[in-house]
Amino acid sequence: MCNLEEGAIEYVADKNNQESLAGYYRQFDDEQREQIEAVAMDMWPPYIAATKAAVPQADEKIVFDKFHVMRGLSEAVDKVRKRDHKELTAEGKDWLKWTRYLWLYNKENIPAKRQEEFSVLQKLDLKVARAWAIKENFRHFWGYKRQGWALKFFKRWYHWATHSRLEPIVKTAKTTKRHLANILTYLKHRITNATTEAINANIEKIKRMAYGFRNREHYRTAIYFHCGGLDLQPKSLPFSTVTTTC
Repeated sequence: MCNLEEGAIEYVADKNNQESLAGYYRQFDDEQREQIEAVAMDMWPPYIAATKAAVPQADEKIVFDKFHVMRGLSEAVDKVRKRDHKELTAEGKDWLKWTRYLWLYNKENIPAKRQEEFSVLQKLDLKVARAWAIKENFRHFWGYKRQGWALKFFKRWYHWATHSRLEPIVKTAKTTKRHLANILTYLKHRITNATTEAINANIEKIKRMAYGFRNREHYRTAIYFHCGGLDLQPKSLPFSTVTTTC
């Protein structure tokens, strides 16, 4: 658990079950838990259950991470690409060879040297091109300011996605719909797991620098020390408190 405003870890627990997160919430009394404004998380059911059990009005405060949602769509696009590639290879066509990452890019991030190649691929009658277009279109969702307009957009997008006859896209769209209530809460709170992911990268760096930890408690202590937001700057003392000896 980390504080998104301070970018600092507040709690470290073993495993990733409901009790792992429940232990964090038990540190606080009812009034303190009431003050929690929002909680960014992925769609892992145990975390949802722990938060709903401990945080008042949790349904309005849980925000499913938008990068997690988009990653699910990207993974669906990649599954469509793999099937397309297999079918085309059987026909003696290698159109999709070495194109995996092209379909995972957002439109504006496609390398300049490959934009012409990608433009040609988009004009072909490829299932992966339709899947990529559906994924890219969903990115408009995050720009809405009002949940009502975002919901209208989602209904149109959902109809398109579920009628695409692209099984991975259909499955991911249905998963997104099941969790839509706490995807929409992003428009109110505008928080993500980006800070947490950055901290995770730092934790991995700590582990590498130590060449691993035999003692799990030492590992936890190192995480708190390096990622807990400690202020290690020396403090200047008032003149009256300074003493010297000869």
